Amino acid sequence: MVIDCDACVMQHTSACSDCIVTVLLDMAPEPTLRLDEEEREALEHLADAGLVAPLRLVPRLDRRDDAAAG
Repeated sequence: MVIDCDACVMQHTSACSDCIVTVLLDMAPEPTLRLDEEEREALEHLADAGLVAPLRLVPRLDRRDDAAAG
């Protein structure tokens, strides 16, 4: 899973302040975050237990995808 906040419709909303990615990206050297399946599942379990904020990523649809579909 590749997480890029620039590709999230929730970017610059109140959801950003309650998203685990915000914390992780503050520590990351790149503006994107790569998680393997085990890491994603671990974060999901931590969020379900209330130990970390959940992933709030809502992927933005690419306008080229919209044009091709319609």
